[in-house]
Amino acid sequence: MRIGTKSVLYGAHCLLVHPWFLAVAWWKLYGFPWDVHLWASFALHDVGYFSKGDMDGQDGETHVELGARIMAFLFGEYWGAFTAAHSRYWAKRNGRPFSRLCVADKLAFVLTPAWLYLPMAKATGELSEYMLRAKERQAGCEHFTAIESAQLNSPDAREWLRGLKSYTRRWVEEHRDGGADHWTVTVPAVTVQVADGGSGR
Repeated sequence: MRIGTKSVLYGAHCLLVHPWFLAVAWWKLYGFPWDVHLWASFALHDVGYFSKGDMDGQDGETHVELGARIMAFLFGEYWGAFTAAHSRYWAKRNGRPFSRLCVADKLAFVLTPAWLYLPMAKATGELSEYMLRAKERQAGCEHFTAIESAQLNSPDAREWLRGLKSYTRRWVEEHRDGGADHWTVTVPAVTVQVADGGSGR
């Protein structure tokens, strides 16, 4: 079984766990998610990790495509774009801002307790990849504090997680009102141009 499949079945992106933390994160940031489209995006945004051979590499970065296609098919182009733009990498690659789903998704990670997150990520093999990637990204990066950098370089998973959550929490606070008003996201067979009318999207 490939690592992406394991992640959505019982890992960091578990379909029975992660969407609930995402819903709570959205509630904290933007108010209760009354819109059924939001709940669908919470459930579908990471389904594309199925069959992926890595989480943050070239294969894993394309995970947004499946959920975006499903959302566009079910609810229209706006919601497909909204879901695809939960990935900062994907949004940047397309020259557009990330959506509010991205900000809530990051907060969902912060809200997931270590006693739950670490065993899940370790069981799938994700943890070692995440720790390596975080260490590579913080090297020489001015966005991390000295304490966070030291924590991210720690071989202790709990200490590493504290550093990453500290950085992610600060990023969320800086960008909580920075959700995209307009963006264009291209996925295979789907190109969408949308305008966000605001208020809960």
